[in-house]
Amino acid sequence: MINPFASRPSGASLLAMVFGAILAAVLYFFSERWGLSPLLRSLIWALGMALLFAVMAIYRNSRRPPPARSPVSKKETHSAADGETQSPYTEELCDYLRHRYGRFWRSKVRLVVLVGQSRLVGMIAPELISQQWIEADGTVLLWGGNITSASDSNRIAALRKLRRRPPQAIVWVCDARHQQVSLADTAARQLRDRAKLLGWQVPLYVWQIENSESPPASRETQPIGCLLPANSTPQMLEEALRELTSQLTVQGTQQVLQKPADDFMLRLSHQLLNGEIARLRATLAPLLSGPYAAPLRGIMFSQPLRFVEGVDKFRWLPDASWKGILNDLSSVRAKRIGIPWAKGLRYSLAGLLIFWCFAAVLSFTANRAVLRESVDLTVRISDPAIPLEKRLMNLQELQRKIGQLQYRAVHGAPWYLRFGMNQNEALLAALWPHYLKINNTFIRDAAASKLTQQMNALLSLPPDSPQRGLMARQAYDQLKAYLMMARPEKMDAQYFTTTMMKQWPQRNGVSDAVWRNYGPSLLSFYAQNLSAHPQWKITQDEAMVGQVRTLLLRQIGMRNAEASLYQKMLLQVARHYADMHLEDMVGDTSARPLFSTDSVVPGMFTRKAWEEAVQPAIDDVVNTRRDEIDWVLNDNKHPVKEDISPQALKARLTERYFADFSGAWLGFLNSIHWRRADTLSDAIDQLTLLADIRQSPLVALLNTLDYQGKTGRQNEALTESLVKSAQNLIHADQKPAIDQRDKNTKGPLDDTFTPLLTLMNSNAGGDGYNSLSLQSFLTRITRVRLRLQQVTNTADPQAMTQALAQTVFQGKSVDVTDTRDYGSLVAASLGQEWSGFGQAMFVQPMEQAWQQVLTPTAESINAQWRNAIVQDWSADFNGRYPFAPVQSEVSLALMSQYLRNDTGRIARFITTNLNGVIKRQGRHWEPDVISAQGLHFDPEFLQALNQLSELADVVFTHGDASLHFELMAKPAKDVMQTELTLDQQNLKYFNQMESWQPFNWPDSQWKPRVTLSWVSVRAGTRLYADYPGIWGFIRLLEKAKVTQIDSSTFRLVWKAPDGLPLNYLMRTEAGEGPLALLALKGFKMPQSIFLPPPATANDAGDNQSGSDTPD
Repeated sequence: MINPFASRPSGASLLAMVFGAILAAVLYFFSERWGLSPLLRSLIWALGMALLFAVMAIYRNSRRPPPARSPVSKKETHSAADGETQSPYTEELCDYLRHRYGRFWRSKVRLVVLVGQSRLVGMIAPELISQQWIEADGTVLLWGGNITSASDSNRIAALRKLRRRPPQAIVWVCDARHQQVSLADTAARQLRDRAKLLGWQVPLYVWQIENSESPPASRETQPIGCLLPANSTPQMLEEALRELTSQLTVQGTQQVLQKPADDFMLRLSHQLLNGEIARLRATLAPLLSGPYAAPLRGIMFSQPLRFVEGVDKFRWLPDASWKGILNDLSSVRAKRIGIPWAKGLRYSLAGLLIFWCFAAVLSFTANRAVLRESVDLTVRISDPAIPLEKRLMNLQELQRKIGQLQYRAVHGAPWYLRFGMNQNEALLAALWPHYLKINNTFIRDAAASKLTQQMNALLSLPPDSPQRGLMARQAYDQLKAYLMMARPEKMDAQYFTTTMMKQWPQRNGVSDAVWRNYGPSLLSFYAQNLSAHPQWKITQDEAMVGQVRTLLLRQIGMRNAEASLYQKMLLQVARHYADMHLEDMVGDTSARPLFSTDSVVPGMFTRKAWEEAVQPAIDDVVNTRRDEIDWVLNDNKHPVKEDISPQALKARLTERYFADFSGAWLGFLNSIHWRRADTLSDAIDQLTLLADIRQSPLVALLNTLDYQGKTGRQNEALTESLVKSAQNLIHADQKPAIDQRDKNTKGPLDDTFTPLLTLMNSNAGGDGYNSLSLQSFLTRITRVRLRLQQVTNTADPQAMTQALAQTVFQGKSVDVTDTRDYGSLVAASLGQEWSGFGQAMFVQPMEQAWQQVLTPTAESINAQWRNAIVQDWSADFNGRYPFAPVQSEVSLALMSQYLRNDTGRIARFITTNLNGVIKRQGRHWEPDVISAQGLHFDPEFLQALNQLSELADVVFTHGDASLHFELMAKPAKDVMQTELTLDQQNLKYFNQMESWQPFNWPDSQWKPRVTLSWVSVRAGTRLYADYPGIWGFIRLLEKAKVTQIDSSTFRLVWKAPDGLPLNYLMRTEAGEGPLALLALKGFKMPQSIFLPPPATANDAGDNQSGSDTPD
């Protein structure tokens, strides 16, 4: 037996001793610095050693070779017919491979198992049967027994223990004489059984031995066969064999010509062509398909191989016929069968142990960091030498730490702080005394002192002082906050914090920013924890509290109790009445085609709820309960005198209910949105439905509002009505021009619903107010609808629509705009409270119809703008300076044709096409607010138009480009002389007295050029810039740093290459002068004048409900 490492000592004990010594030394020398107790040191050392031994055990278990089987006698060995009962892969193989390839031989060696009859296996590996395994160049052949016999579990177990990975391949050796369909089926079953025992499905090679008449020594061998892809079929096998036949014919012919005795390839090709392919397909079919299919990788052919003896009995010198299989091993992989539960459980337990040890160390480290941070924080917060501002910051950090510990106490600490090391509760208990000491001094006592000071200031005011009434609300908040500090069970943290920050906005010794940032959190944390620590409460000043209560009772009475009664009453009513939706208000009509809203009216604010529940509830509250004083103003010792009657309380509750009633209905109605119409035909359909008295959802909605708006009204008695009529006759001259009240009834909702109910009055008189009526509005809507239908029913609807819209662009008025203005007047007459409802019901229908008329015309004008201006502008100016940083320049004469304010192409286009919707105000163009309703100007167009207009006022004042300005050179350090030449106009300055020199631009149309040079104390004349062309001066200004001094004076500084500044002053006649042309850099003419109408908020709802809209 070869075992060269048997005498070497194992390194496991040495590794354990070294690791244990190092860990013990580290714990010994650093335990004090880390704050480790002796018990904790021992625990860490034990955990470390346990972790080491666990890793070593796992490693040894994974590397342990399979146990050697008990030796069998030589007689028993030879008694077996095929040698299958010999002891399989013993420890001798492991020692041999370890000696030859080192300790990591398992990753360097390939295992190939040969199965089949021993006689046939001996023809290609003669020594394998007797030795059980042979090795050559990293490949080990293992004897796997006869494939037709039952699986040898011992042999499979030995193969599994040899290494964790499965063998690379299984080679089934057979011959054509014994290869039958039944034998292949049996082989497929046996291979399946071996794969289940092995746990892997290994690639299979079939090696067919052919008879040979020539001795092996006289033949030249080579690999012959075909490889199959994964999941091959019998048809693919047949195709591969036919392709192999053609190759064998060519190569065999060449081989016979060279050596006539070597005719194996030709004979094999002849056999395959004469039925062998069909036989192989039928024979190997069970291996390719069916329930016992195996991963057949290829089929090889050869004659019996000659045996070459190696250097020892286990060495094997592979014949050339083996190269086909050996070279293919690197491209195939075995597939695992099932789940390795035992191994998975073993590794899971080992991983769990490792994780637990690691987590324990991590938890110790993290808890130690938390403890150290807390200790440092308590040391810093207790230092009296630091200023108050810094101490408050430290107190904030301590609060944050305590709050974190409180959260962990309720919800659990993070996982990395557990594992038996959590110190959350102990640390929280240790931090409370430190917090209490600092908080009582700087927060609690200071807050109580501040409140006491403010309440004493109120008490010191004279009894008749008007300041008492003004300070009553604040005094109530101050008293309530003060009593909360004395009664922890009454503490409301949010109210207390808000009140204290209002009463204590600044603090001495602390900056305002720091106090506003840290004050709320400091006060809130104290308030939130006061109820859990009642011992933190203050001792209230009974005399001061009593005096403040007496004063507040005289000032604010019982309003607080009234609010609580009202809210309780509403909660009781709300449970019994469902919310009212828009569909409930329009009756049998459908509002979906016209308008919609997602809001609802709470069921408690309806006429039914008032009559059935709210009014009786108010009566019950007034009759059964006396007003209660809240705990702030009632000390439960001295009863408060009742000075408010039940009738007064009922009046206040009723008034408050109807105020909320009005607010709920106003909020609902103002949330209604008019649905968007995508086409003019849709808008006409909407107007048709809107104006139909019988089917209009608007009329149905207004009828519902008429019913709900009369909630709470009390009809006058007959005698009262007669008296009022007589009074109206007597005082007819005092009758108001606009009577906003119902003449027969009165109610609490009249102030809110009267404008709307008056609009619905069909018996309107002729006065100015009543001339606005719903009937008149619907009549106008019908007139507009008929006009629009005439437009759509013409032969050319688009032309008629544009003609209708052109009347507005030209400043004329049509029926559509008149009705739109009438709807706006109706909406305005409803008042500001009804603005949203008025806009949706009376403005947006006509606004939307008008947009449908204007949109095609706006698109047409956009097209005219692009054709008349934008295209020519782009062709003339794009890609030229100053619009682009290139050498070619724009013609000033051509630019003046566009930009002249009176005769320019842009001005003529605006005057001709947009005179009715856009006006010029000074130097700026602005849309006409009235005529341009429904149009959406492109902001880029207005910006560009105003920019070009301002430029024309400066540069093209007289039609052609002409600028007059003055330049003055200024001295600079180390600059002796500067010289500026602009179109043959020269300004030469050599540090003499500065003076203004006039310039004209452009001055010379024949030789335009600008140059700038300078002379410094270190060098002679040098040229800074030389730009030919009309725009040369503008190019020079582009490189200058410009600073505006006043409205007409600018400082120009050019930075020379040597770092010296070249200073000039420019004084312009109008605006920025030549500098205004710099605004053209990167300028692009807008492509459109008008934008498409923006999508409204309810467009999505329109699209979703479009399919439900009735025809």
